[in-house]
Amino acid sequence: MKKGDIIELAKKMIAAPSCCAPLKKIGQEWLDAVGTAGEKEAAQKLIAELEGDVTDIDSLVAFAHSETAAKIFGEGAKGFAAHADELKASGAKFCDCGACAPGLQILQNKSLILD
Repeated sequence: MKKGDIIELAKKMIAAPSCCAPLKKIGQEWLDAVGTAGEKEAAQKLIAELEGDVTDIDSLVAFAHSETAAKIFGEGAKGFAAHADELKASGAKFCDCGACAPGLQILQNKSLILD
């Protein structure tokens, strides 16, 4: 993986409907800082935010079966919960949503943007 791949992952992550507002903001700040003197500091902020936002599988399953998820997803909540359960059963360790999946890849390759 190269830094350009991380840039594309960040763009994909912040475009995802499941990306929370703070991560969208910090992700965009890093993208805007690439190639500038502020890039490393922005990368550190991005990594710190990702470490708190990429959802582990147990947290995903708990959320998927919560009343909050039922309110957010309505009729789709049962399908969401089933998907979370299937992910866990398959051995997944993290959420596979449009924000978490690229966010996890960024975390796994963080040395490319921190060094």
